[in-house]
Amino acid sequence: MQSSEPAKALPYNDPAHWDRMVAAYEAQSQPFTTLFADAAVATLPIDPSSRVIDVATGTGAAALAAARTGAQVTAIDFSAGMVARVRAHGAANIEARQMDGQALDLPDAAFDAAVSVFGVMLFPDWRAGLCEMARVTRPGGSAAIAVWKSADGAAVHLLLSQIIRRLYPDNVTPMPCTGLAELADPGRLAAALVAAGFSDPAIAEVTHDFKLNVANPGDVDRLFEFMPHWSGLDAEQSAAVARAFRSEIERGRVGDSFAIPSTALIATARRA
Repeated sequence: MQSSEPAKALPYNDPAHWDRMVAAYEAQSQPFTTLFADAAVATLPIDPSSRVIDVATGTGAAALAAARTGAQVTAIDFSAGMVARVRAHGAANIEARQMDGQALDLPDAAFDAAVSVFGVMLFPDWRAGLCEMARVTRPGGSAAIAVWKSADGAAVHLLLSQIIRRLYPDNVTPMPCTGLAELADPGRLAAALVAAGFSDPAIAEVTHDFKLNVANPGDVDRLFEFMPHWSGLDAEQSAAVARAFRSEIERGRVGDSFAIPSTALIATARRA
């Protein structure tokens, strides 16, 4: 292990954090999140005549999927680094802009469709984020929103949280983003969409494996300090959880890859 000191929770609401994460996110997370982004965008009735907004675009997985339909896409993120990366893709029909998804600097009813893939759920005021998505979508337009089915998220976050809950159920630190827990429930997710101004919500489950590269055990160990639940453990507990995590990997690895099944809820709705 790198350190026995508890780590601080990730600063999800700090754009500078995401600026620093651009390269790592694109390399490690985008291949995985693209699977869900493609599924979410596929639910939208869009074509080259459509105007689409991608809220909290990250490195642009959903924006790129929408752009492949020929639609005109506005991709927004509060991280300047993420916006720069989306621009670097060079897609002529994607306009990437730095903007707060909780207060979009965009006119009412400007888009035919809105999408957010694992974005709005992280907002400090996720309700405002959903309301803003509804506000800028024209009446009769459509929306697709992807969230994790577990309040612990997905991939390594999910597996580590499961192990901690099993070994030390009283030491689970709450996730810093309340939207993760609230929107992980299909009923609450549907109700939140209606409250924001959408109608006819439908929720589908989509599961894909996150493929963790376990060739270098030291790289895996360094992941722990970035997990919010890790901060609730003392040194002895941290060591026990790390051992259990490595045991899971050894039992389930195929070569240098270890698959972590992760499930998303993809909600679709119509602008009322």
